[in-house]
Amino acid sequence: MITSESHFIEKEGYNLHLRRFFTPDAKASIFLLHGSIEDGRIFYSKSGKGLAPFLAQNGYDVFVADLRGKGKSTPNISPESDFGQKEAIMEDMPAFMDYINQKTGKKPEYMMAHSWGGVIILSYLARFKHENLKAQAFFGSKRDVKVQNIYRWFNIDLLWNKMGTYLVHKHGYLPATKYNIGSDNEAKHFYLQVNNWVYSDEWIDSFDGFNYAEALQKQKIAPTLHLTGAKDTHSGHPKDVKRLMVEIGNQEDHHFQVIGKKYGHKHNYNHINLLTHPDAPIDHFQEVLQWLKKHY
Repeated sequence: MITSESHFIEKEGYNLHLRRFFTPDAKASIFLLHGSIEDGRIFYSKSGKGLAPFLAQNGYDVFVADLRGKGKSTPNISPESDFGQKEAIMEDMPAFMDYINQKTGKKPEYMMAHSWGGVIILSYLARFKHENLKAQAFFGSKRDVKVQNIYRWFNIDLLWNKMGTYLVHKHGYLPATKYNIGSDNEAKHFYLQVNNWVYSDEWIDSFDGFNYAEALQKQKIAPTLHLTGAKDTHSGHPKDVKRLMVEIGNQEDHHFQVIGKKYGHKHNYNHINLLTHPDAPIDHFQEVLQWLKKHY
């Protein structure tokens, strides 16, 4: 029987939410992080389906984060939300890690992410020591977008960049839910910083000049499984996902896999249903499980 419960980390001026899924015999812990314009619900549904319950059912102690202002983290994102990626990387990620350490006796042994969540996790690892991390799995995570096709021009260049920038300056934040361009809203500074990296050749912090790619290449990143859907046309295109794997270095420890019929899977998945499709647990989630067992 899976237990699901909410935990709140109280900080000055805001609260961070963690959703925990576990069984009485749960052992190793896994930290899951969502991407931009979404929250932790990408990993679980109200009916108890999704990657988080799947991992818990297979014996893992699973913690799903809501970044500041997202999901059940409060206060909700608004024009007054004066924070961005820097706070997510430098403050919120360490707070999540410390809390899990307090609950389980150690920091998470595994990490997983959807989309931009992979960039946030890697950025955190570039700056902070995380001794017991055994392996990672990223779903559709890319750092920049170089693929050129009609889907990218419309969805990234026009909707995300042009329309998104306009809406941010008009409202003081990105009201993604109001305009049906995402499942959660985005703080102004976070959006602008993400947009900068999406179009930049260099992975450098705009606040202090920290070079994330350089820092990651100098350390041994835990073996990482980079998955993306065969029908992911722009948000996590295979070419862009594979380039992130190259950018962090130590490729011999990492594995890249497109999830689609051509590669023996049941469906050609896209950026979202790579995690939410009802067949995912009996399809590629099994490969994720094997990756974890390989790096136990």
